[in-house]
Amino acid sequence: MDPKYDAILVVSFGGPEGPDDVIPFLENVLRGRDVPRARMLEVAEHYQQFGGVSPINSQNRALVAALRGELQRQRVGLPVYWGNRNWHPLLPDTLRGMHRDGVRRALALVTSPYSSYSNCRQYLGNIEQARQEVGADAPEVHKLRGFHNHPDFIQPMTQRVGEALNQLPPARRDAATLLYTAHSIPLTMAAGCQYESQLRDASGLVSSGLNRSDWRLAYQSRSGPPDQPWLEPDVLHVLSEIDRSGGSRDVIVVPIGFMSDHMEVIYDLDTEARQHCEQLGLNMIRAATVGTDPILIRMICKLVLERTAGAPRESLGNQGPWPDLCPSDCCPSGRRP
Repeated sequence: MDPKYDAILVVSFGGPEGPDDVIPFLENVLRGRDVPRARMLEVAEHYQQFGGVSPINSQNRALVAALRGELQRQRVGLPVYWGNRNWHPLLPDTLRGMHRDGVRRALALVTSPYSSYSNCRQYLGNIEQARQEVGADAPEVHKLRGFHNHPDFIQPMTQRVGEALNQLPPARRDAATLLYTAHSIPLTMAAGCQYESQLRDASGLVSSGLNRSDWRLAYQSRSGPPDQPWLEPDVLHVLSEIDRSGGSRDVIVVPIGFMSDHMEVIYDLDTEARQHCEQLGLNMIRAATVGTDPILIRMICKLVLERTAGAPRESLGNQGPWPDLCPSDCCPSGRRP
């Protein structure tokens, strides 16, 4: 093992774990952003429908436990820590704990395969801000590369979509619409990163693994002011188009943009999109996210070994593996100064 690194840090979004957490959590999320308070309260109600608890923290606990087990099996002697951007355990607290444990340099896994300001550069800023709070002796943290086209991300996603298709009678599977979804972002942000092209690349790779060339990509969960352009089409609009097309009534909805079942998945897809499909008479089947699939956990270990032991850098398709170090000007926020 490369002695330069002595820990792994899982970095994620965070989520409330009770009704009293919801508003403070959302205020953390939206601080400095031009989002109407009415929209924040609307999203707060989504959380309250599930007892004020986001699934993301429990899923990250499972991810950390699975990663620790796999690292032990592969004899990679690095402890695993976990810190969030917006809710406990918060990054500054985690870095303080790492410092107390003697950690000097860590590799960070950000729980998104894609590059954009929200998925990459903002996390880098969060880490640096947390380091400044801890002080001069805070551990150095280097982010692991993006992995939207890593074979060990694409394979379990392909399996999930195949399992969803298999819920249909064999005669209806080929005609079913594959509809991939991801969190929308402002067009000004999308223009400065590879988010959209990476989503299309991943969706195409999964579809190719199923011998399907016909698929669509839609976006969900926009939160900005109505007059600000965001990536489209919206998933509900696409579902309405599928209804009007007169083709198959079966739709496989694939949250390709998410590693696990965030609130945006269980509300925006499992609740809102499903209700929309029921009103239209469409048969919606939602493919599962990769979660803690053993193949994905193995992939994370591979990313670590790329940096610590010179392991091969794997990728599928034509885009190649994402670089270890982001350019200083990559993934701008797109916001006005």
